[in-house]
Amino acid sequence: MPSAKVQAAQPALGFIQPAYTPWLHRLCRLALPAVLGSRRIGIGAVSGVVELAELCAAAQNGEVRLLIAFRHPSTTDPLVMAQLLWKEVPRAARRHGIRLAHPVHSQFLYDRGIPLWAGAAAGWMLARLGGVPIQRGRLDRRALKTARHLLCSGPFPLAIAPEGATNNHDELLGPLEPGLAQMAFWCCEDLVAEGREERVVIVPVVLRYSLLHRDWAPIDRLLTALEGVLGITLPPAGAPALPTEEADHRYGRLLRISGRLLTQLEHFYRLGSGEEPGLTPGDPALSARLSRLQATALAAAESHFDLQPRGTILERCRRIEQAGWQAIYRDDLAACAPLERSLADWCAVEAARHLDHMRLVEYFASMGDAYVAEKPSVDRYLEVLLILWDAIAWIRGRRGERPPAPAARQVRIIVGEPIEAGPRLADYRRDRRLAVDQLTDVLRASLEAAMLD
Repeated sequence: MPSAKVQAAQPALGFIQPAYTPWLHRLCRLALPAVLGSRRIGIGAVSGVVELAELCAAAQNGEVRLLIAFRHPSTTDPLVMAQLLWKEVPRAARRHGIRLAHPVHSQFLYDRGIPLWAGAAAGWMLARLGGVPIQRGRLDRRALKTARHLLCSGPFPLAIAPEGATNNHDELLGPLEPGLAQMAFWCCEDLVAEGREERVVIVPVVLRYSLLHRDWAPIDRLLTALEGVLGITLPPAGAPALPTEEADHRYGRLLRISGRLLTQLEHFYRLGSGEEPGLTPGDPALSARLSRLQATALAAAESHFDLQPRGTILERCRRIEQAGWQAIYRDDLAACAPLERSLADWCAVEAARHLDHMRLVEYFASMGDAYVAEKPSVDRYLEVLLILWDAIAWIRGRRGERPPAPAARQVRIIVGEPIEAGPRLADYRRDRRLAVDQLTDVLRASLEAAMLD
């Protein structure tokens, strides 16, 4: 496992107050095409943008409070959402004669952990673009209060990824967290309390990435690179060890890569015999082994932090993360005697090391053995291979290392049917949990429908 980067206990994480700064927004808007180009991301078809432009105009006119719920399959999603709001919406408004004042923007929730690994400059920039940091895994009252105020009375719409984190799959929607639906109902209540008549509207947005050219060459380069890192020796040319059909050949290589990675991690956790069992397409052993590995890694972290293994994999990861942060980022350091401070540093290092078990599980939390098998498209191969690449790079202490010759991709943006929260307020007052769950289900159905568009 990678060495823990934390070497000492640190002051408690402070809240980074959003401070929207117009000049930085203008600068980022000018730089956006170059940044997308550096990521080799092109903008494909954009559908539903006229309706979004009309809703943005209605929000500017004080008729609605707008909550944007966007799918989060990739770390480049914030850039694509910026393209949608900063470029595509104003362009559509001009074409259709919609009166829309500038700037067109949204404030947004982001993970408080981003400035920890991306650097303080990232936190500074996110704050000045209007971002609200939230700590996952606990009730972050200050973040929720700030976001609630911005949704009800802020100058811009509020954007939230209801999946809570990237799941790295374009065609697989992850579990939705209830926070977005709860935020919508809070806004409804706040508007009623203030005697205001704005509607609260949720706008689903789906982002679909695909290779710009339907070319298998990047897939083959990734397969070869991963085989090299894992020490897999391919049979000589013409040997009958792998199926002869090209698609089966690639899938066989993917199975060997997955099996070798699992075997090496099982050896690390001392699971199984250490032998590398053969895998075949559709073999349930792959899924079973992955589940056992996840359970073992999470148990290692939970045992250290004295946590019970409750909930889904992602819920367990969030609780582990929060427990680790409490051990690393402390508000009592100033009062510690020298020995106490040294012991606090020791605890912080141990916490960081045990967080690594949880980080490993996060990489594979959304993976399943049937995703590629049921639809062996070039895009699904790329998604799975990039997950494996990122996980291995992280284990090797090379987080962020780019894969060999990354392929150019384009993203399609689909704005789904808006969802009105106000008509459900009476249901919310009768049974809050049920109403939140029902609104979350409606949002999920809308996102899934947009994914099929």
